[in-house]
Amino acid sequence: MLNLVNLSLRRGGNLLISGASLTIHAGERVGIIGANGTGKSSLFSLIRGALQADAGECRLPPGLVIAHVAQETPADPRPALEYVMDGDAELRRVQADLAHAESRQDGVRIASLHEQMHAIDGYGAHARAARLLHGLGFAPGQEQIPVEEFSGGWRMRLNLAQALMCRSDLLLLDEPTNHLDLDAVLWLQDWLGGYPGTLLLISHDREFLDAVAQRMIHLDGGGMHTYTGNYSDFERQRAVRLEQQQATHERQQRERARLQQFIDRFRAKATKARQAQSRIKALERMEFTEAVREPQAFRFGFAEPERLPNPLLQLEDATVGYGDTPVLSGVNLQLSPGDCIGLLGPNGAGKSTLIRSIAGVQPLQAGHRHTAQELAVGYFAQHQLEQLDASASPLLHLQRLDPRATEQRLRDFLGNFGFTGDNALAPVAPFSGGEKARLVLALLVYQRPNVLLLDEPTNHLDLDMRQALAVALQWFTGALVVIAHDRHLLRMTTDRLYLVADHRLQEFQGDLDDYARWLAGRRQATGEQEPQADSGRTTAAHRREQRRREADRRKAMQPLRRRVESLERELNQLEQRKAALEQELARPELYQEAHRNRLQELLKEQGGISLRLQEVEDNWMQAAAELEDAGAP
Repeated sequence: MLNLVNLSLRRGGNLLISGASLTIHAGERVGIIGANGTGKSSLFSLIRGALQADAGECRLPPGLVIAHVAQETPADPRPALEYVMDGDAELRRVQADLAHAESRQDGVRIASLHEQMHAIDGYGAHARAARLLHGLGFAPGQEQIPVEEFSGGWRMRLNLAQALMCRSDLLLLDEPTNHLDLDAVLWLQDWLGGYPGTLLLISHDREFLDAVAQRMIHLDGGGMHTYTGNYSDFERQRAVRLEQQQATHERQQRERARLQQFIDRFRAKATKARQAQSRIKALERMEFTEAVREPQAFRFGFAEPERLPNPLLQLEDATVGYGDTPVLSGVNLQLSPGDCIGLLGPNGAGKSTLIRSIAGVQPLQAGHRHTAQELAVGYFAQHQLEQLDASASPLLHLQRLDPRATEQRLRDFLGNFGFTGDNALAPVAPFSGGEKARLVLALLVYQRPNVLLLDEPTNHLDLDMRQALAVALQWFTGALVVIAHDRHLLRMTTDRLYLVADHRLQEFQGDLDDYARWLAGRRQATGEQEPQADSGRTTAAHRREQRRREADRRKAMQPLRRRVESLERELNQLEQRKAALEQELARPELYQEAHRNRLQELLKEQGGISLRLQEVEDNWMQAAAELEDAGAP
């Protein structure tokens, strides 16, 4: 299926892969792992033909159909369902040929093309695309929403659905779970289990890899190391391999030292010269095995909170929601030191809305939120990555939190999160998603919270950082509430699970495996994801009812959507005025005595603009989050 022969691959001046050879057979499901920057995504680009090898070959059989997840989504006015169906290129070709034949009234050609449509299950394509969308978390009716109306995270789900729609021989998936919730991850896991082609999967989700992969390829130090089995098998086998490598290295070093000692002692003696020369040649011929050099692992911990009152926080008969729309009602929840809670529930059920209400960033619609006087909340959500100051460095972000701390102390702290050397002083703007997530976590940890609220904290984090976070959370002495699609993190850090479903919050009596079974039963009860789905040809009345429900839903969200748009316009105006003020304040003549009054006016206006900008940005973030929770694309 796929042969890499003595392959070397560079990106810029960096040698990512050197002299690697590998064979992947048809039907294999292969997980590809390695630290960030080792060449995983570049390898996918090479296989797709978007990148050329610097040396060696990448051999693929002719006519191979490759599917991958596009990283960009055009502002397409067509319905999501049509966009997803584009993934089946052969279907689209036959449809176009059929339309052309019908326009020419070519009966023979029409009959032939109808046979082709039947052979490729073209008549079931609509139903197949709809199943993919619903499995990935789209609500019924959303398949008819134009692509251009969906937000970035949902567009990535559309791209994933389009890749799965392709009847491919080889499927390349690069971090497919990053934009999914737990329900969609479990669905995708089951779908991939039945995929008949060859799968190459890059992922930092160890339980996902355990469930899907049959073989692991580890990119490390320019090489490719192959391991049989899933991720857990890889960890065991690699530990043995590294132990053997280190033992071989130490044995070789002892033998080299013994030979060198003989050479140094007897080289100058005529009676021993021949033996010395013989050992010099033996030393030159001796194989060299490198010592094991494990990369420095992330290690950090949560400092003991300054206060641990009991209880820390309580919701009493609370109703949470967005605008005038309730999402959960009758919520009763108490958080005390040592509580470790995981929130489960279907997509759109209100998990993020609940966690924002616990954090106090979203007011309750009814009920009461009681807090201890010494409450210190640490809240992590994905939108906070975008709230970082793009022009500021990690060090400056931390100095703003603690101006009195020494630079060395702050740099030592940042080093635990991978920000060392010049990286700690670089602007945040070009940072990757993983680096921004690490920085937000670092800022959160530094503030010593006694309540931690984490909404999908592992998105963009690699395996080492996920493990470091899981270990640190195990030692956290405050209260923890976490939403995550990473089951390994949930298993390691939570001891109670709560289910958010059907507008209620209740403790879930079971573990994550029980939750997967609960989801399967719920889908079966609602008729979703049946193995034998319908043909996709719904009745006209059903289609009208779907359109009516969707129109009602979109109408109900119009006030919130208009508020988001209004805040966006004000943000743009404020940012433009702020930039104009900064440009005017940069004029040297403004700082002469004659312009003193004008300078003070500009500085006063700049201060007011900055305060208003922060206020509008906070309001926009909350409104945008409410709109997304409402199921808006």
